[in-house]
Amino acid sequence: MKTTICREAHFNACHRMHNPNWSDQKNKEIFGICNNANYHGHNFRLIVKITGEINPETGYVMDMKVLGTIIKNEIEDRFDHKNLNLDCLEFADTIASTENFAWVIFGILKSKLSKDIKLKIILFETDKNSVEVEE
Repeated sequence: MKTTICREAHFNACHRMHNPNWSDQKNKEIFGICNNANYHGHNFRLIVKITGEINPETGYVMDMKVLGTIIKNEIEDRFDHKNLNLDCLEFADTIASTENFAWVIFGILKSKLSKDIKLKIILFETDKNSVEVEE
């Protein structure tokens, strides 16, 4: 029986929405205040959903402590209090949008999980804005 477990995490990071191929004027028109040259920050909320079969020997789809450790080591420690544009190689040639950030997080987590587990993440940039990524 397929079952989904969820783990939540919180971290802070800043970014700037900016396309280097556009003029300053176009960047301001498209991205508005999110194009602030001095960046802007978010209190990100991440929900990680793991779907799989319950192991009859443990009663777990996955040990929540193990999942929590993966999220802390691979996501929170890596991105907390970072400038996504300046500190993270993942955005050297990619716009640091929340959509792209969600795919980065998804790829990192997926690489750490068993192949038989289905992954879905929801990344909240604000209380009103979120991005979902799933396979």
